[in-house]
Amino acid sequence: MTYQETLPGLGELSLVEVDPQAHAELLHGWVTQPRAVYWGMGGYTVEEVREVYAFVDGLATHHAYLVLLDGAPVGLFQTYRPEADPVGERYVVLPGDIGMHLLLSPGRRPPRDLTGTLGPALVRFLFRDPTRQRVVVEPDVRNELALRRLARSGFTFDDEIDMPDKRARLAFLTRDRFETLFPAPLPG
Repeated sequence: MTYQETLPGLGELSLVEVDPQAHAELLHGWVTQPRAVYWGMGGYTVEEVREVYAFVDGLATHHAYLVLLDGAPVGLFQTYRPEADPVGERYVVLPGDIGMHLLLSPGRRPPRDLTGTLGPALVRFLFRDPTRQRVVVEPDVRNELALRRLARSGFTFDDEIDMPDKRARLAFLTRDRFETLFPAPLPG
């Protein structure tokens, strides 16, 4: 278990590192759904998904986690250091930048406001490291749902950039802005 947090009204959030061998079929079922078109793996086989996550698992700069809610898998969360990713060639990477991607499990009816509650919890996970000062995302410019969710979560939008596989919109969330918008709950 990498991270746990109780999400009021939703249950117990857990992040578990992806095991490429054990999780390939589950992930394949998610990334090949039409709803996951922006993930870019729609035509992949189970073996190709396993290979992608085995590659990610071997990197010190990129990490993949299963998102569990009360023990049930509900999504895939990935983090990366932008300076070690193609996005880092397209903007000025600042010390403390950390990138993220989130795919919620397609096909199941998510609890009400899952993304609105889950998003801040995932950012809290990232900001546990005091050296991290800004979250970077680069959703496909056509992914209007993701762009609306990022705006509601406090991200500020920047330039559109050309990535190897998409036209993307850069967006950032600084630690200071996050802490203002989502103050830490008081203990007890």
